Amino acid sequence: MIILGDRYTFSQLELNRLKKQFKKINHISYKTLSAQESMEEIEKLLDSNSSKLILLNTKAILPSELLTYLTKLEIHGVRYITIERFLETYLHKCFITEESTDVAFLENIHAYTHFQYIQKRVIDYLSILMLLLPTLFAIGYSMYRIRKESPGSLFFRQRRVGLGEQEFCCIKLRSMHPNAEKNGAQFASTDDPRTFPWGSKLRYTKLDELIQLWNVFKGEMHFVGPRPERKIWTREFEKAIPYYTQRHLVAPGITGLAQIKYQYGSGQLDAKQKLMYDLYYIKNWSIFLEVEIIWKTILFVLT
Repeated sequence: MIILGDRYTFSQLELNRLKKQFKKINHISYKTLSAQESMEEIEKLLDSNSSKLILLNTKAILPSELLTYLTKLEIHGVRYITIERFLETYLHKCFITEESTDVAFLENIHAYTHFQYIQKRVIDYLSILMLLLPTLFAIGYSMYRIRKESPGSLFFRQRRVGLGEQEFCCIKLRSMHPNAEKNGAQFASTDDPRTFPWGSKLRYTKLDELIQLWNVFKGEMHFVGPRPERKIWTREFEKAIPYYTQRHLVAPGITGLAQIKYQYGSGQLDAKQKLMYDLYYIKNWSIFLEVEIIWKTILFVLT
């Protein structure tokens, strides 16, 4: 594969995933090259390896000379693809940028149809039945460990933003000390010093989220969907991240595509990356995607 341009910066995690699909990944910085120089660079790389895909990773308007060259390459089996289509096809995320004026992809991002909603609720109730015993066990053992390590409430309740930007009371097994936010709201982090030993394990294994099956039962959440955020953070993200409110077209979930595809993170940059996965999930929802997310979540928790 040949990457032409620098519009989107791939993380090392993404490059590692792509290397499983493409034997060799080469990069050409388009900013400083003319159309003729770009074609010469592409020609060299095509001669030296078996690249069959050219990724147009630039926001610049390509000159007709270069477009003609790319279409001729297609005749010889070398495809070209835009960064928007590439990210959806190979990394399962929708590309969003601050300077983008093309919002056509938003037309396919909408709330679940009536039939899709019925399928979601069937999956929700099946998940509740299957996870009821593990949840009761987690609650029982956590009751002992939490009282031993950090006296206080067993459960942690917090207002989160759900479907249609309506707030609801989200419940979790408490994993942090009672005074965790004495200095104000802040994101959780890896090895967060505010957690106690058992609470850290709860967060790492996601077992603290199992109690949210109650929210699923009440219809405030689905088992799979975008993770719900606090109002204080959604307000900030909406100001800085285009299309952020689109994730509220559907109810949030205990697990989701962003949780299995993206490393643990917090803050605005991480929220933007997670949003790309959330938008892909909403746009391309299917029963097969739902089952895949559930299966990979189970593998993550077990391993």
